[in-house]
Amino acid sequence: MAANRPSEATVNWWRDAAIYQIYVRSFADGDGDGTGDLAGVRAKLPYLVELGVDALWFTPWYLSPLADGGYDVADYRTIDPAFGTLAEAEKLIAEARELGIRTIIDIVPNHVSDQHVWFRAALAAGPGSPERELFHFRPGRGANGEIPPNDWVSEFGGTPWTRLDDGEWYLHLFATQQPDLNWAHPAVRQEHEDVLRFWFERGVEGVRIDSAALPAKDPALPDFVAGRDPHPYIDRDELHDIYRSWRAIADEYGAIFVGEVWLPDAERFARYLRPDELHTAFNFNFLACPWDAGRLRSAIDDTLAEHAAVGAPATWVLCNHDVTRTVTRYGREDTGFDFAAKTFGTPTDLALGTRRARAAALLSLALPGAAYLYQGEELGLPEAEIPRGRIQDPMHFRSGGTDPGRDGCRVPLPWSAQAPYAGFGSTVEPWLPQPADWSTYAADLQRADPDSMLSLYRAALRLRRTAPGFGSSETPGGQLVWLPTEPGVLAFTRGERLICIVNLTEEPVELPSHTEVLLISGPPADGGRLPQDTAAWLRV
Repeated sequence: MAANRPSEATVNWWRDAAIYQIYVRSFADGDGDGTGDLAGVRAKLPYLVELGVDALWFTPWYLSPLADGGYDVADYRTIDPAFGTLAEAEKLIAEARELGIRTIIDIVPNHVSDQHVWFRAALAAGPGSPERELFHFRPGRGANGEIPPNDWVSEFGGTPWTRLDDGEWYLHLFATQQPDLNWAHPAVRQEHEDVLRFWFERGVEGVRIDSAALPAKDPALPDFVAGRDPHPYIDRDELHDIYRSWRAIADEYGAIFVGEVWLPDAERFARYLRPDELHTAFNFNFLACPWDAGRLRSAIDDTLAEHAAVGAPATWVLCNHDVTRTVTRYGREDTGFDFAAKTFGTPTDLALGTRRARAAALLSLALPGAAYLYQGEELGLPEAEIPRGRIQDPMHFRSGGTDPGRDGCRVPLPWSAQAPYAGFGSTVEPWLPQPADWSTYAADLQRADPDSMLSLYRAALRLRRTAPGFGSSETPGGQLVWLPTEPGVLAFTRGERLICIVNLTEEPVELPSHTEVLLISGPPADGGRLPQDTAAWLRV
């Protein structure tokens, strides 16, 4: 009956959702072994409801040797025992949905773990076997096959080829333990379609696609030549047929996709968002943009324009499990983000970075589209510098020890200031060490402080849901319109009743005409002016 059909808002929830990323290993430890788990997430569902998010995106929770934080998947149909069981995942999905929170999972199509049954069979079968056709095995170059098959460079640095005792090499664009799949093989496509159905049947309502522009390869695996199109393994046209087949499956279940697509070409990026492909893709131009008014405005304009061309909503994200935490990045001389620029001991002004991060929160949450929030961002957690002897990230080791890696943004969360290890789980030390001052960021302290980062995020997410003007640009009156301002100030309207203004100049500025200050990221200056590195939401 028509009365039972989901509303337009329910069907299109993803167009303006606030989505919270959970790195399970570091979120909350329910069984007291020092590692976060699904029991910990289930116990914190009331916190997430109170925060005001619409969905949870879980980084891989599958069976894995954890050589790359779970992105080396050994079995997509099994939850890693460190995190729980499949039955517990099903309970979590159902319990969250009862509370109005949807579940998005991570799928990693480019590669699997070297412990995956397919790869173990390929190693056992030997050169020339059908089992090896599921991957990219090749003989080496040189007189004795001692040179890698081509000159590609791993995403983690160094050659992406490893030689076996039988003389063949196998391709891994990431760590040695992550062999790349051969997406030209029909069994690879069929398996991933089956995995999608497996999780959609269990109530999952979305999938984040890891490294979405990488799975397809030139079958010849040629050397890389700068400027030559198409690229041998990035953004190949064959990918679109794969994602069209995935979209047909998602449409059967009313599920959605978000792609991790790092591409500088706006037109090529937008192809992934055509109506029969992915629903959304991460907006990394905004994430990597420095704290500069002109460049932020350009990033916003470019993002909205490239999405408008295909009728897709933009996504806005300030940090995630791979990049330097926002308060740290904005407190540095170089406020942009580049993997190649990460070094140990970079000076950081955390007070400055925190002030800017609070302003950036209001900026990003006021933009039309969906917003992604990485766990701990709502607590204002800084990037931790992990002692070299405790680093686990393969990026650190592949760099020869020069890159600090990504563990600094993956430190277990502080929940209770007075509990051991800031209340992460028990008296057992967490899998990554917490900084000495971690308890000062604890959620219980911030919950009681109306001026805390947590209180700011809770207020912003509440207003984002209830106040006129927020949401996607497709909603009535939801378009963004820039207001004239002095250089260094960003101000725009959403509809007829909402203004967002951000002051990136060195002096306080006057607020536009308004009837009410809905929310401000820091104390106002004399006369109610907006201070440096501060944002406000105004009702007109």
